[in-house]
Amino acid sequence: MLNNGNIWLGTSSHGAVELLPSMANRHGLIAGATGTGKTVTLQVLAEGFSQLGVPVFMADVKGDLAGICSPGQGSSKIDSRLATCGVEHFPFRACPVTFWDVYGEKGHPVRTTVSEMGPLLLARMLGLNETQTGVLHVIFRIADDEGMLLLDLKDVKAMLAYVGENAARYTLDYGNVAKATVGAIQRAIAILEDQGGNQFFGEPGLDLADWLVQDEDGHGMVNILAAEKLFRKPAMYSTFLLWMLGELYELLPEQGDSELPRMVFFFDEAHLLFDDCSKTLLERIEQVVRLIRSKGVGVYFITQSPTDVPSSILGQLSGRVQHALRAFTPQEQKIVRAVAQTFRVNPEFDTEAALTQLATGEALISFLQQDGTPGIVQKATILPPQSQIGMITDELRKTFMDTDAIGEKYDVPFDRESAYELLSAQFVQTGAKQTQVVRPVVAQVEEVPVEAQVQAGEPVQPVQSYQPMTFRVYNPATGQYEEQVMSTLQQPVYQQPVQQPVQQPVYQQPVQQAQPVYQQAPSYPVPVPAAEPQQPAAPAVQEETKPAKKPAKKPSEMTAAEKYLNSFLNSATTGAGREVGRQVSRSILGIFGIGSSKKK
Repeated sequence: MLNNGNIWLGTSSHGAVELLPSMANRHGLIAGATGTGKTVTLQVLAEGFSQLGVPVFMADVKGDLAGICSPGQGSSKIDSRLATCGVEHFPFRACPVTFWDVYGEKGHPVRTTVSEMGPLLLARMLGLNETQTGVLHVIFRIADDEGMLLLDLKDVKAMLAYVGENAARYTLDYGNVAKATVGAIQRAIAILEDQGGNQFFGEPGLDLADWLVQDEDGHGMVNILAAEKLFRKPAMYSTFLLWMLGELYELLPEQGDSELPRMVFFFDEAHLLFDDCSKTLLERIEQVVRLIRSKGVGVYFITQSPTDVPSSILGQLSGRVQHALRAFTPQEQKIVRAVAQTFRVNPEFDTEAALTQLATGEALISFLQQDGTPGIVQKATILPPQSQIGMITDELRKTFMDTDAIGEKYDVPFDRESAYELLSAQFVQTGAKQTQVVRPVVAQVEEVPVEAQVQAGEPVQPVQSYQPMTFRVYNPATGQYEEQVMSTLQQPVYQQPVQQPVQQPVYQQPVQQAQPVYQQAPSYPVPVPAAEPQQPAAPAVQEETKPAKKPAKKPSEMTAAEKYLNSFLNSATTGAGREVGRQVSRSILGIFGIGSSKKK
């Protein structure tokens, strides 16, 4: 609600607590535990900026911010709150709203291209490590050097496959690209596709100028991103918001300090922006938050605890709205003490004690004063919003989507020639096997009457035809690959003449050559001279020379040891038994003087 050109947020014991529009681009923070009134505070601020003519963007992660499109209704609770805040005249009114949705279900589709996203944010969305992020940078660099556009995920997959197969060509100029790393990135892209990445990357891309608009009454457009589904993919949700902030920083011209900001961003669940944030990305976020003020953009983070925001960024947030904090553990008590120390002290109450005693709808507020100094912290009751609190029906949402002019620009996607199509064409030209890249479609040749040619005896001329070849292109709207026809000149297709009931020509049978006539054998027996039998020549076999056997000794020539040994071998061969073998063994041992004597 506006009061003398300022945004009236709440009322303290000293009167209205207001935000000066000229200080709105100094950024701010809305914090507090669950159920303490952060959403209502956000809605009241968004209404105030819209009434000032400032466009607003906010992510609706629970679906309860959509009610800003409809006027509110009075109730006993709202009347009590207005009496507490000292508001006498409180008209209910709605704000102009445009609904957006990455998935195109509860708003107009929000898309961007892979090139606009950049390798750094895409690596965060894919959850890549440092090595994989470096390879992704190489892929972007090669695509840029070779003039291949990266518009959607299939372009990135095609470039990854292309660079992986030709890694040796690029190693000296761009560095090593391991196939294992390429495979890891491909797996991450497959996961992103399952999360709806194909619907986010594509064309037409979002033109942020469509957000910087006013309605016919001069009120700023409130752009609401339906994020109930997107919020369940934290990496995709946070990366999308960071991309929008970066795009504003790069596209908007310098504005400097002015009476009104050019645009205000509200980032709900801000802790997701900084979870698992790399050092490089955190430095970029800090730079954007620090410098985007000069572009006339105010950024407000909404989270449960101020400690969710890095200290390097927290120091850039001048406006503070702190709802109640819970301190049930020693760690939480330290947080409460640290938060209380960030406010400018008010001698009327203990800030640290007040943080844990605030009721729902109450907050400690500190905004910058006209001279740029922080205001003394005030304990205030937040005003109710002038628009509806809570969700809206699907029918009302659809009515807003059908009646605005944005749908004609963004609802129908298209896919122009990019890296995927260029690489597919190269595969066809080099004679590569057409699998999922392209596949030919057999065209039916239009029949041409040839009866006149046949009757006139003229030869049938071949007819050259263009047989269409289709490329399979992904359609984000349907989630399937569709075929797009490209005509290519094929080999001549000969038309088959139509069979006519004409007289078949009589062909002359070829003259068969005379077969030799063999004389038949006589019927009487003819004596045949007997031939001498011939023995077949035996093959010459070379006899092997066997060593001459040594003549066996006679028993009379054997020594005693040889006789016993011969007897032992004979007994073992003939199976004389174990006892005979033992006797022979004892005898042999006795010859050598071992075990020859028996104990008596």
